[in-house]
Amino acid sequence: MKIKHIYLVLIVVIFFGCKESIKNSGTTQETELKKTETDTIINKTTAQPNVTVLEKQFEIAGLNRNRQIRIYLPPNYNVTNKKYPVLYMHDAQNLFDKFTSYAGEWEVDESLNQLAKTSGIELIVVGIDNGAEKRMNELSPWKNEQFGEAEGKAYMEFIVKQIKPYIDTQYRTLEDKNNTAIIGSSMGGLISHYAIYQYPEVFGKAGIFSPSYWYAEDVFTFTKDNPLPKEARLFLLVGKKEGHGMVENTQKMFNKILSSNHPKENINMIMDPKGEHNEALWKKHFATAIKWLFID
Repeated sequence: MKIKHIYLVLIVVIFFGCKESIKNSGTTQETELKKTETDTIINKTTAQPNVTVLEKQFEIAGLNRNRQIRIYLPPNYNVTNKKYPVLYMHDAQNLFDKFTSYAGEWEVDESLNQLAKTSGIELIVVGIDNGAEKRMNELSPWKNEQFGEAEGKAYMEFIVKQIKPYIDTQYRTLEDKNNTAIIGSSMGGLISHYAIYQYPEVFGKAGIFSPSYWYAEDVFTFTKDNPLPKEARLFLLVGKKEGHGMVENTQKMFNKILSSNHPKENINMIMDPKGEHNEALWKKHFATAIKWLFID
């Protein structure tokens, strides 16, 4: 009886030991699976291999905040000694990677890789991340009663006096204004308009997509009082399904620029009949804008 009792105890111990082992094994596997899924999500990106995020962060002088910079280099950059035009863009989180974007990406990298093959257009793109809750303020040089203080002048000084010199020393760039462009959408369109008018010696080309001219009436007076050099090129884009008076204000600005005797051949405006205020519209017309701005 004692021997049978001992065997019974051993069987119970072994059974529950195995059960606990299986339970722990399942927990371990589940943990590892979750870790793998998390790592996959963290490491996911739609950015092409020729896009990098700079480790160095840059402080915006006067605003006491740092900013991340993302760089696109032409596909053949590392196998040539060529110098390249440079395009500066805002809202960099939305340019190259859908996993960092707010509502879809522009696919700037894919578009430019394709243009390099089909049209021979090769650019360096410098994307400046937006300031999230500070975005509206940073991308306007004019105060808005609803949204508060204007920080756009400091933001553009940051690009012109800090970022551009850094890029020109670290990369093979064509530094002159005819090879330096700026493009943005919405509030980024507003600040891009300001940029080429405020710094015509720096930027010779601007893509002004869905510009938020509604944000500040001052932009119209500013444009009238600061005529552009005749060779400056402007590409305006607006969708007819956009709100905030986008269509009316963009047409108003187009007419104002023409009335300043800016050459008609150096300003192009597209009104997309189905265009809405989103990345899909800006992605759709990005390559067209690049070809018009950079091909003589």
